[in-house]
Amino acid sequence: MNNTKTYSEHLAKLNALREEILGIKRDPTAEERKIEAEYAVAFKDMLHTGMPQKALRRGSAGSGSFLVPDTFEKKIVKALTDKSLLRKLGTVMKTNATMKIPTVVAEGQATWVPENEPVQFSDTVYGEIILGAYKLAHKVIVSDEMLEDAEFDVEDYIRQLFVESISAAEETAFFTGDGKGKPLGILHQASVGAVTTEPNAIDFDDVINLIHSVKEPYRKNAVLILSHDALSKLRLQRLYHGRRAFDDSLKDDENDTLLGYKYYVSDHLDRVEGGGKPILFGDFSYFWIGERGKRSVKRLVERYADHGQVAYITSERVDAKLVLPEAVKSLEVKA
Repeated sequence: MNNTKTYSEHLAKLNALREEILGIKRDPTAEERKIEAEYAVAFKDMLHTGMPQKALRRGSAGSGSFLVPDTFEKKIVKALTDKSLLRKLGTVMKTNATMKIPTVVAEGQATWVPENEPVQFSDTVYGEIILGAYKLAHKVIVSDEMLEDAEFDVEDYIRQLFVESISAAEETAFFTGDGKGKPLGILHQASVGAVTTEPNAIDFDDVINLIHSVKEPYRKNAVLILSHDALSKLRLQRLYHGRRAFDDSLKDDENDTLLGYKYYVSDHLDRVEGGGKPILFGDFSYFWIGERGKRSVKRLVERYADHGQVAYITSERVDAKLVLPEAVKSLEVKA
């Protein structure tokens, strides 16, 4: 399959692949900037009037859809990143086709060999993770009167509502998605690193066990993600002299820390109940989010014309995978 011989070499190759994908940057030429500016103007005009111009031909996505301009795309990406925890912590990349990412299923081990006995080696076994693309769409309906208002910025209106709706759907799928028509959530991809010692309860020993279940190389850039319920229960714990065991950072410009690691809180992790997974720990840069091409907008007129309305369907294609499963582990609550 490839020439990788050791796990460390495979890890280096995986990191190099990520850097190669993220490092493809080139400043646009003056001619490219001019074309993009013309496209942005034509796109805005199409949103208002529905009359596509020649400048939009290169951005046709088929079936009446048009790819959004670069400026529109960048604003969406920034807004989504501001709202999405896993977009902040993960690695986001553009993909043009399905990506096949090599992974290590089982690492080969060194073997002691008795004198005059044949050498018995266990081989490193490789697998493959597929980063595909699932379609996510949002519809906005605007009245004719709003479009006729010179002060109304339809582009900004569509973008704001798209971000609000899409970011919520993305984050839910990235954490808990079942993989059916949507990405498989990280809670289903990360293996259980530790189980709480007491049923339906959690303490700092459990968190320490979770932290040390992740190999040392991945703890260097690791963070904790906790459910609100887990954070609440840890905050209530006290030391023998009555002082709270939980000590937040007092500096406004730093993330709060827990046992020396930055922590974040998410609504998408479980409560502290039997079988639940209320905490994730690890290096989330190995959670790759693939965006297939650009987002697109379709303008619908006839369907809503008798109501004096125009609809816009904005869509994206995205997938997410934990490409190195052992980089992130979960804490499971004992039933």
